[in-house]
Amino acid sequence: MVAATAPGPLFPDPWPGVRASWRRTLSVPSTAAVDSPGTRHQWHFLDNDADVAATGLEPVGTLLCVHGNPTWSYLWRCLLAGATSPQTLAAAGPWRVIAVDQLDMGFSERTGTFRRLEDRITDLGDLTSALALSGPVVTVGHDWGGLISLGWATRHRDQLAAVVLTNTAVHPAGYSLPRALKLALHPAVHKWGTTTSSAFLRVTHRLAQPALAPEVRDAFMAPYTTTLRRAGVGNFVADIPATPAHPSWAALDAVSSGIRTLGVPAFMMWGPRDPVFSDRYLQDLLTRLPQANVHRFEGASHLVQEDQDIATPTFAWLAKNVPGAAVGQAVPVGQAPSRPGYRPMLAELDARRDDGSTAIVDMLGSGSTRALSWAELARDVDDLAVGLADLGVKAGDRVSLLVPPGINLTTLIYACLRLGAVIVVADAGLGTKGMSRAIKGAGPAYLIGIERALAGARLYNWPGVKIAADDFSGTGAALKANLLSVAATVPQLLADGRALRLAGMAPALGTANPDDDAAVLFTSGSTGPAKGVVYTHRRLAAMRDALKDTYKLAAGTALVAGFAPFALLGPALGATTVTPDMDVTAPRTLTALALGEAAAAIHATVVFASPAALVNVVATQDALTANAHAALSGVELVLSAGAPLAEPLLAQVQLLAPNAVLHTPYGMTEALPVTDIDLAGIRGAGAGNGVCVGRAVSGATVAIAPLNPDGTVVCEPTTDANVTGEILVCAPHVKARYDRLWITQELSTSIPGWHRTGDVGHLDTEGRLWVEGRLAHVLTTAGGALTPVAGEQALELLPVVTRAAVVGVGPAGTQVTVAIIETQPPAKQSGLADAAVAAAVRAAALGAGMELAAVLVIDAMPTDIRHNSKIDRTALSAWASRMLTGQKAGRP
Repeated sequence: MVAATAPGPLFPDPWPGVRASWRRTLSVPSTAAVDSPGTRHQWHFLDNDADVAATGLEPVGTLLCVHGNPTWSYLWRCLLAGATSPQTLAAAGPWRVIAVDQLDMGFSERTGTFRRLEDRITDLGDLTSALALSGPVVTVGHDWGGLISLGWATRHRDQLAAVVLTNTAVHPAGYSLPRALKLALHPAVHKWGTTTSSAFLRVTHRLAQPALAPEVRDAFMAPYTTTLRRAGVGNFVADIPATPAHPSWAALDAVSSGIRTLGVPAFMMWGPRDPVFSDRYLQDLLTRLPQANVHRFEGASHLVQEDQDIATPTFAWLAKNVPGAAVGQAVPVGQAPSRPGYRPMLAELDARRDDGSTAIVDMLGSGSTRALSWAELARDVDDLAVGLADLGVKAGDRVSLLVPPGINLTTLIYACLRLGAVIVVADAGLGTKGMSRAIKGAGPAYLIGIERALAGARLYNWPGVKIAADDFSGTGAALKANLLSVAATVPQLLADGRALRLAGMAPALGTANPDDDAAVLFTSGSTGPAKGVVYTHRRLAAMRDALKDTYKLAAGTALVAGFAPFALLGPALGATTVTPDMDVTAPRTLTALALGEAAAAIHATVVFASPAALVNVVATQDALTANAHAALSGVELVLSAGAPLAEPLLAQVQLLAPNAVLHTPYGMTEALPVTDIDLAGIRGAGAGNGVCVGRAVSGATVAIAPLNPDGTVVCEPTTDANVTGEILVCAPHVKARYDRLWITQELSTSIPGWHRTGDVGHLDTEGRLWVEGRLAHVLTTAGGALTPVAGEQALELLPVVTRAAVVGVGPAGTQVTVAIIETQPPAKQSGLADAAVAAAVRAAALGAGMELAAVLVIDAMPTDIRHNSKIDRTALSAWASRMLTGQKAGRP
């Protein structure tokens, strides 16, 4: 290795977060075509080799970090510091980190030449040759530094161990340049915006979420204080190869093509709010580096290194993915016990191709219906699959389905499964912002929707080739289709597929590999932004089998699906399925009459509805007709999932369906179901610390990771009775992974062999699970950790209380306990409860072992949109803190 020297007086005192020992300069001979032979350039870079030496250990390898425009090596200070942290040393050992200032940038030499992409890749190679790097190298890049780092990677394959990327691009990816870059390139703006003034720098710094601290912003500005020192900023922008005619296009094309054959592990950390390098560039990178792990930091923007901690996940990922880096044996992600005899999701449909009995019914309002037989459904699924394939949909393509449950959605789901395409289900229950986040994050290649959804896709720029769920009709139909950029309609594709089949020209459709992705389903968003949950064909089939075996759902079951997931599972179970006349994304739209009419339409034996839906069914039961009453009397099984149901509500549902057994399975999008209990079981369990949700379902195992006093967990599962901790589940139908959320996935599988649910609870002496709340909602008081549910249940027994939430306020470890209640009659103004109510609430809480610091009333609890039942305790805690400290509280 060639020694680099410490900088001289040119350099200021260390910037915030930078150690003086990191700063280096080195004179390097140039081989770039833009330079004359014998030219040398002075480089500035940050290097933590002294920190590594101080550990007394050999470095695992070197991170070569390359900034973009208009930043400099300061961008990577978190990696320099994290490379020798105790956590990194424990996981794998120290990493050397070299963060360069590119020539004409940062504190490196101003060369006086216009350096293009090809020159910059060569420059980086000149520096690494001069440094004589040995051992494995991991390139790390951001912005245009990502492209340059990948260029170095394609030319140094013998040294390359992995690549790490943050918001960047390697190709226009079929799109025009982002508006911000177009503006920066405009002749009237370019020189002033990038060089004469500091506008380009200031605009870039303002992209940080949250805003940069003044001293950090000053550090980023430090190398670019004069017009002369900003020349490289302007040249960098001018070198953006927007078209094939650009001088740097050939180099761009070589890198973007070359990385397809790198064959090394890759990790991408992304800020989705980046107005320049948006998710479409992430999608393009994934086509070139399909092996990449991804983590999208919701809310983060272009300067993702400033917005989020990227050091911890980077070194954790390196420990698992760089050969020789991990001290221990890495645990494979996503393993689950396999259920013998995998049976594909379409097996039941295929077995009933000649069955003329009813498979699926749509309720059209006013009692009218539309129905398909099993034979008709199988035919339509095949024909639609052929039509989609003819349009270009292929195995592995993601298809976003924005269609209400019913015949159309069912046909689409099974056509996609037939093709091996991956269905993306982000329903309107997430709200417009939540849906937009979900769809953009999943990055579908195709989007199929009703007209309202297609209008939303145009308004919010959702990705994917657009397909209308129905034909347009009437005046202006062609104009509307053009306005919404519709490439085809489902009826057209169905007809095209049928014509190809009848003509003997239909392409052969392969059989999906059981371990290929089948679906991306989104969580409710009640505990933060909705997360995409990936299921393979095998795991979807295991979910079907768990439900079938637990509830003895034999073929021929007649199912009323008032809960969206059963649009996917009903036909796979061999169940005749009907969706009530309701908006399944708004559960409270289900009325007793709509439920009764749906049950009558198929002589239903099973009803599945969410808790909020059943609340409204009970509230509207006076409108039931004699025929609807009779139909509900024929129901044998009622299932309700999404949130626990109180015994009094179940008792009222029992009166409506007197011959049904009432079950409330506990589960989540990541594993549905996990446990099950019926009404008799709830009554038998009685009162306890939390909500009793019963025993594990067929094929599943439940355990507890004990809770520490500080709210963390002991990562050693136990099935001992009366130990409170995080609930763990192991089952064949647990999700394969979280979609593009590598950090979240790693956390969820950090106890080998188990999925960490994020819920807390305990097992009783009879092996029943009791849920006590969410891990994130555990109160850490001076007396230890406290779970909220038992106290909330005690408060909700009071006549004046309709709903209650118990939250912690104050610093972790010394939090005080605060109760927030909805009252009957509703409070006219949120704030402190009156003396009489507060006294009753305090007494009830004390009986449950909780001493309250305050009692607040609120007109309406903040809940998730999808279920309308999960209380957002995190928002309530922040609201209560503002309220009790005299700040303007606003809405939680």
